[in-house]
Amino acid sequence: MLPSDGAPERKDIEQIMPPPERLAKGPVAVIECFQEIPCDPCHTSCPKGAILPFENINDLPKINFDACDGCSLCVAACPGLAIFVVDYTYSDDLALLKLPHEFVPLPRKDEIVKLLNREGEMVAEGRVVKVIRFKDKTNVVWVECPKELAMDVRAIAPPAYEEDNELRKLVNTGG
Repeated sequence: MLPSDGAPERKDIEQIMPPPERLAKGPVAVIECFQEIPCDPCHTSCPKGAILPFENINDLPKINFDACDGCSLCVAACPGLAIFVVDYTYSDDLALLKLPHEFVPLPRKDEIVKLLNREGEMVAEGRVVKVIRFKDKTNVVWVECPKELAMDVRAIAPPAYEEDNELRKLVNTGG
């Protein structure tokens, strides 16, 4: 499922996405967990029971999209940074993403940040709406994103991000 660059392939992503009808109803969690490892904080953190119980601790998480209200507690609980929340009902042209963020300093409300895709490439800029800080979990940043990129954006660039980075070029080209 994960090629050598660590980013999932489009066919794998399409299999775990909520149906369009559910996306039209409001915020919902999306779990991009593709590795069978002993892990279940997403399930134990979900107050709605939307992330289903695991038969085996190594199972990939499964979600009942209709039970999920997009609270983002699973985003903060996931040690693999594999969960985010998307809300297509946020505005006419923008989606709201709730993304895990472990870099410091944390962005501030109303700050304009660089939005990265799964490969770490900058694809847009977005405005930070809210930052939820946790002492013992991953911080969650709420950021506006163009709707057409909501299923591609997966991170906020750290302050020291350089778009023209020689090492990133080598990794992305396999060189």
